[in-house]
Amino acid sequence: MTASKSNTVINKEHFDHLYLNVNINSILKKINNLHSFLNDATKTDTSWVGMYYDDFQNKLKGKKVLELGCGDCTNAAIMAALGADVYANDISQVAGKFIENLNEQFPFDTPITFIKGDFLESELTPNFYDIVIGKAFVHHLTPNQEIQFIEKIVTVLKPNGLVRYFEPAINSKFLDKLRWLIPVSGRPSKLQRKEFESWKMNDPHPERDNSSKNYERIGKVYFEQIRIIPFGSIERFHRLLPQKYDRKFRRFAFKLEKQLPNRLNLTFARSHLIEYRNPIKSGELNV
Repeated sequence: MTASKSNTVINKEHFDHLYLNVNINSILKKINNLHSFLNDATKTDTSWVGMYYDDFQNKLKGKKVLELGCGDCTNAAIMAALGADVYANDISQVAGKFIENLNEQFPFDTPITFIKGDFLESELTPNFYDIVIGKAFVHHLTPNQEIQFIEKIVTVLKPNGLVRYFEPAINSKFLDKLRWLIPVSGRPSKLQRKEFESWKMNDPHPERDNSSKNYERIGKVYFEQIRIIPFGSIERFHRLLPQKYDRKFRRFAFKLEKQLPNRLNLTFARSHLIEYRNPIKSGELNV
């Protein structure tokens, strides 16, 4: 990571490049087969299992939803196809092109609105959104940026509004050290010193606290209700299995996790769903 560049610039450059590989036809295929896609993804794929936990797909119709870090716009398209009035924001304007194409090629009841650029600099209507979504987004923010984002989110949410983040969870120092030793696609093992140092220099993720306790601590200041649901305490081991067993194991793991004590799942979680409800408006904050 280049020290002279701001985290915002680093993220923009990273995602401008990353989005060059997005296939719009793949997204259109998902929304044209919406229910079969969701039926599989919400049982198998970690981010979809978490983000759509608790029958979320049936709670979107007619809601004004702001998605931060909309990325390749798959989730924005899914929510719009489910009947939400979606406003999608991303630091990369490439995402805006995806939305233009999606709006042209799919008959959404309400076309997706793109909000370009830095969310913190965008002029948005106060008390406007029912839901603010962040899917694997917050861990790209520095701790200071996260607070700035949450303070602005509080202003644009309706009084009974909901924030729903799905993020990586690091609640065990031992597992965090262990994960760096196991190479994954695009990231070498920490034991490969030169390769790992080179990767780390270009990693867009800032140093920050991704624990459930940190999200809970922040939430208590800005919201009346907080709920954190852990995922992946067993599912995380899918990487150790042959590819042909991957999806079957994941489905089994997510079912099994529901039977385990919440404290155990929280400690070993790979990811977590963070829900904040009922924002505490300016002048009422528990600072």
